[in-house]
Amino acid sequence: MMPTISTFQPGKRLRLFLGESQSWQGHPLYRAILDAVYHYGAVAATVQRGIEGFGPEQHLSTERLGEMAENLPVLIEIIETEEDIDGLLTILDQFVQRGLITMTPVSILVRDNNQSHREHHSD
Repeated sequence: MMPTISTFQPGKRLRLFLGESQSWQGHPLYRAILDAVYHYGAVAATVQRGIEGFGPEQHLSTERLGEMAENLPVLIEIIETEEDIDGLLTILDQFVQRGLITMTPVSILVRDNNQSHREHHSD
């Protein structure tokens, strides 16, 4: 058996800061984005619900006060390769009308015995 050789490839981490009450065609916005990112074939994505926070509009949302808990913060983190990030940003631009998107460089661990992440999503 050949040993696995691991290398790092350059990538990007997108962080989308949204509100839980935002929707897209009758569905939660975070779910619509996650579905689109999955079908695009991104390397990884996670949705996290915050307990407190505010965004560019400076509206504080918190679990501590019942009336303010309607629109708790949601953070979506997406990892994608450098060569595929522009296509993903084009898709995300349709969804995110309000909110904040940041992008930072990351290194993605790649093992040569695995299929490409795009091969896992081809139907």
